[in-house]
Amino acid sequence: MSGRALLRAGLGLLAGTQVVPALWILLLPELFWKWPWVSHLPPYNEHLLRDFGGASAALAVVLCSAAAALERRLVITALVAYLVSSVAHLLFHAQHLEPLSAASGAGFMALLGVAVLLPAALLWLAAGGAALREPERPVRRPAP
Repeated sequence: MSGRALLRAGLGLLAGTQVVPALWILLLPELFWKWPWVSHLPPYNEHLLRDFGGASAALAVVLCSAAAALERRLVITALVAYLVSSVAHLLFHAQHLEPLSAASGAGFMALLGVAVLLPAALLWLAAGGAALREPERPVRRPAP
């Protein structure tokens, strides 16, 4: 698989990891709240959940745009934005594992770790070139 194809597939996968929970949260926030990895941190706050769902949907838009365009600055920006979110998510949950069983906590940390390692690997690939498009430069015309 070429670097471009790998980046496009990775960006699409990351976008999917945002679209699914975003739709779930925006359409059924109470059902999302009942998920064991979420509900152990009460109280329920529909406003914050819907804000998080909207932010996840917005990040999915950026990731999808990067996957479609494969333009260097957009890809790097999308991956850095995803990394900022996923590192913050991992750090928070790493400090709040006590309500979970050992197996559930380990699984959750593994999942959140992949959410950091995958975009980091894709960022490394993108920074190395991966045959990404360079941004188009406007043509400067001499003044008449």
